[in-house]
Amino acid sequence: MEERRPSAEEMLERVRRQAGSGSRGRLKIYLGMAAGVGKTYAALMELHRRKSRGTDCVVGWVETHGRPKTLEALRGLEVVPPRRCEYKGRMVEEMDTEAIIRRRPAVALVDELAHTNVPGCARHEKRWQEVQDILDHGITVISTLNVQHIESFADLVEDITGSPVRERVPDWVVDQADELELVDMSPHSLRQRIRHGNVYPPEQVEAALRGFFREGNLSALRELALRKMAERAEQDLEAYMRQHDIEQIWPVGDKVLVAIDAHPRSRILIQRGWRRAQRYGTDLLVAFVETPAWARASPEARRQLAQLLQYAEDLGAKCLRSQGQDIAAQLLELAKEHNVGTVVLGRPRGSRWRHLLRGSVPERLLWKAKDIDLIIVADQAEQD
Repeated sequence: MEERRPSAEEMLERVRRQAGSGSRGRLKIYLGMAAGVGKTYAALMELHRRKSRGTDCVVGWVETHGRPKTLEALRGLEVVPPRRCEYKGRMVEEMDTEAIIRRRPAVALVDELAHTNVPGCARHEKRWQEVQDILDHGITVISTLNVQHIESFADLVEDITGSPVRERVPDWVVDQADELELVDMSPHSLRQRIRHGNVYPPEQVEAALRGFFREGNLSALRELALRKMAERAEQDLEAYMRQHDIEQIWPVGDKVLVAIDAHPRSRILIQRGWRRAQRYGTDLLVAFVETPAWARASPEARRQLAQLLQYAEDLGAKCLRSQGQDIAAQLLELAKEHNVGTVVLGRPRGSRWRHLLRGSVPERLLWKAKDIDLIIVADQAEQD
């Protein structure tokens, strides 16, 4: 009997698994608008398809939530045993990253990318960090994610649903995934699945339908998921056009620059700038100007600034720091240097007399930056 010739995918995975090859595994994420749309089931079905083609596959971690179809889909697949450890007097389980790496499969399924690990029971705080380690060893990972856990959407989802989003994945992790596939379902269909007991136990159904899974919430979440997929499709198209030297037929938008200080309100400014940059398909820059007064800044202010800059980087922004007495002049210099078309900044705070005597940063930019659009964002506290 003639030996079956391996597919191109299988050959690529064999190369990735060769010790010392230096190749990084591929990351595929199944994205959904909410729990219950079928992300885990879709990932398990893909694992079965790959296994049937001769690919060495394992389940590194899966959450079945007791759902019959998910449990059925798990049959016939090799599962890497979890790591067990004691936490606050009880035994808990987490994914055993070291065991997966030792096993060296071609593909590993790692469910729930946004999961926070039990302290002391894993290499890292977050599961997405564990996935990075697995990828670094040349193992391809298939994972799942709900749209509310993407950092740039999390605060917006909190506003829409009224529910806190505690587990978050930096945008760069999602943006650098090799594949992003949407598992879609209409809000009505998902509510029907919940009502029929296919997502939550019967005693939780009514609370879920009245709370997070209201139809309006699901419609908004679905729009965010579709928006993320449209953004990814546009990026893939642009990359294809660059690779094949195809002339771009639409203009590239000027960059968006967000001017921040160490005040917590700057987080709102970063979000506003990110949304504008996404809308126009351009880059986001976040700038902080160190005046001489910054040398006397408190440790708390410095900590707050570091958190804001990290938040901006998690959204994919490039962070810039400049020094000078005149903040407006420094911002204008950065804007010219980096081809900025829009500057986002907050309303001036402090004494009205001081602004009348010296002029606020927005006022000075209005006079000096004739070819740059300014967006002045009101303080959230004032809006409340």
